[in-house]
Amino acid sequence: MFRKILIANRGEIACRVMETARRLGVRTVAVYSDADAGAKHVEMADEAVHIGGSAPAESYLRGDVIIQAALETGAEGIHPGYGFLSENPDFVESVAAAGLIFIGPSATAIRAMGLKDAAKALMIKAGVPVVPGYHGRNQDPAFLAAEADKIGYPVLIKAVAGGGGKGMRLVERAEDFATALISAQGEAQTAFGNADCLIEKFITSPRHIEVQVFGDGTQAVHLFERDCSLQRRHQKVIEEAPAPGMTDAVRDAMGQAGVKAAEAIGYAGAGTVEFIVDGSGGLRADGFWFMEMNTRLQVEHPVTEAITGVDLVEWQLRVASGGPLPLEQKDLSINGHAFEARLYAEDVPKGFLPATGTLTHLAFPDDARADSGVRAGDTISPFYDPMIAKVIVHGATRREALSKLENALSATEVAGSVTNLAFLKALTRHEVFAAGDMDTGLIDRDLDVLAVDPIACSKTRALAALGFARLSGENAPDTGFSLWGSPPQTASYVYRGDMLEARIVAQSPTSFTVEIGETVHALERTGSVWFVDGAKTRAKVVCLAGNVSVFFGNSYHFEGYDPLDQQSSKGGNSNLIEAPMPGLVKAVFAEVGQSVKEGDRLAVLEAMKMEHSLLAARDGVVAEVLTSEGAQVEAGAALIQLEEDA
Repeated sequence: MFRKILIANRGEIACRVMETARRLGVRTVAVYSDADAGAKHVEMADEAVHIGGSAPAESYLRGDVIIQAALETGAEGIHPGYGFLSENPDFVESVAAAGLIFIGPSATAIRAMGLKDAAKALMIKAGVPVVPGYHGRNQDPAFLAAEADKIGYPVLIKAVAGGGGKGMRLVERAEDFATALISAQGEAQTAFGNADCLIEKFITSPRHIEVQVFGDGTQAVHLFERDCSLQRRHQKVIEEAPAPGMTDAVRDAMGQAGVKAAEAIGYAGAGTVEFIVDGSGGLRADGFWFMEMNTRLQVEHPVTEAITGVDLVEWQLRVASGGPLPLEQKDLSINGHAFEARLYAEDVPKGFLPATGTLTHLAFPDDARADSGVRAGDTISPFYDPMIAKVIVHGATRREALSKLENALSATEVAGSVTNLAFLKALTRHEVFAAGDMDTGLIDRDLDVLAVDPIACSKTRALAALGFARLSGENAPDTGFSLWGSPPQTASYVYRGDMLEARIVAQSPTSFTVEIGETVHALERTGSVWFVDGAKTRAKVVCLAGNVSVFFGNSYHFEGYDPLDQQSSKGGNSNLIEAPMPGLVKAVFAEVGQSVKEGDRLAVLEAMKMEHSLLAARDGVVAEVLTSEGAQVEAGAALIQLEEDA
């Protein structure tokens, strides 16, 4: 076993690797950027090395600097986590050349699976089923259109070097193929530096089921499957294991296909073989096809750990340090069911816009596993993925596990940034998902219902009033006196831009009547439990930095009332285009004097690994351009000013 390893990553995966390393007595070295100087993974590590600026290209993608840090600290191996350098074969070779061990597969294995077309050709040779399509090198548009006609519509155009949904287009009619191909090739060239595309048959009721494999370089085993069909824009949202509706025959067929794929490239370490599955009419042994192999640990690996009792990071460390596969296939079995939900700082009603902010409050329930790289007080940075945590639950049955997931999400508390918590919770209640009949299009079909932003009810608003009056008894300073028997008190505060005014009468130090408009509620606190109108609730009131958050099934946030702020913010300014978050101005399309229409794209802002178009809120004429391409701007920065309406 290693004595010391360096983790070439950040956030929750760095913390996750450190937890297992610590349990095994392995010392850890963290690396960090300017933005991560005070990060959780830095605090957890035994040692930490600064490697550069906040942008990934200035820090976490600097393989030479990371290798030097490993050598200087005496680390014997480098664990890449996922993302960044985890699937970079050149980095793997540099690690080996420096006399260090890369805790993952070989550069040869990574290259074999790095391009989708080459990988599919390799899988066909290994006897792994592949979706009908064209995976060759001929990129002539007329030739590709002819291949699409042979395959039969609908077809999917996919970048051969793609990932994360980039360079991917669904084409349902032959007359749309040429335009879609140009669009996919352009996006692929920008994202990956490779415009080549392949063409595949589009499965109309697709499910995304993947097999966890683990190899020692010669032989491999599989640790069963995960269902990742709940996706939005090809990004996974909630994963589970095992897959609903899976039979022993199909599981064995998929598992053996995964093992063949791993052994065909001499795979060592943890990997995932992803399959597209025809979900119409139930799962069949002849109804799944290879999509790609991820040559690293997956974000969703905890659900596999939950149902198998295996610590996959421990396996990685043991095999990379020269040990054999810890278990044979016959020793592996499934116990119960597990779910993982990805908690993000993002504004769902605004199109899942990534959010920033300081987490003033963060708490997870004791009966769920929460893999997180942040703590209360940490800032969600615009430079990295805005994941807050992965919430994982395990139950004896799927129904039990899903109920636990809903309860865990309801008990998760986040303040300081908007999140997708309500969206995740809505998914757990979705009838089709609950029945296990979902496909990859479920979220897009029902987005209008799933993305509804919950509005605080009058009971929640009344609880918030007690927080602002410092009567909630939780995270509030002692006022030094009791209002019992005192005259009524008034609390003024703001919810979603509207001022609320509550009249509070205290019957005792823990019993109150709160009146907001014509609505009256009786609130009573016994210890940490709130009774509202006589009914026991799970509500919690948290007072922080002049604001109040109420966690009452969902998370609701209220702001302190400042008359000056309210006066200055009355009405929106449709003349000014502002940065919705910190980021890099990638492009500016507006010029002074230019006439624009409502919805015209005026600039592009890059933040959190995504590009966001900034649009004109009305028809008008550009008066000022206050930024330029390449500028790094803060949230709320004025970018473009339109002339006043005549």
